[in-house]
Amino acid sequence: QVQLVESGGGLVQAGGSLRLSCAASGRTFSTYAMGWFRQAPGKEREVVARISRGGLSTYYSDSVKGRFTISRDNAENTLYLQMNSLKPKDTAVYLCAADRGSPVGRSNYRSYDYWGQGTQVTVSS
Repeated sequence: QVQLVESGGGLVQAGGSLRLSCAASGRTFSTYAMGWFRQAPGKEREVVARISRGGLSTYYSDSVKGRFTISRDNAENTLYLQMNSLKPKDTAVYLCAADRGSPVGRSNYRSYDYWGQGTQVTVSS
């Protein structure tokens, strides 16, 4: 079991950058694949990026590939999402999640077992 808390969201102009963090409690962080998801008003929750238990494998949605970077520091129990070249369409609540059923994480949000509360990212034109 793990508790997750996101931070780092805020308001930025298009083209700007943000770095999101997800702090995890407990001793089992390294046993979970992790994912970043986002949900905009009126839209389905979608996967943004995934990272394997050891951090050696990553996945990005087509909409963010080349702009976002997911990473993790298992020694510090922390997941990160570096977001560059932000666009207004990136505006959403961003959530981190833990998947105990796959070593690489899955793209379906329903597959994840633990969730943070979310942090708002707003990108203005």
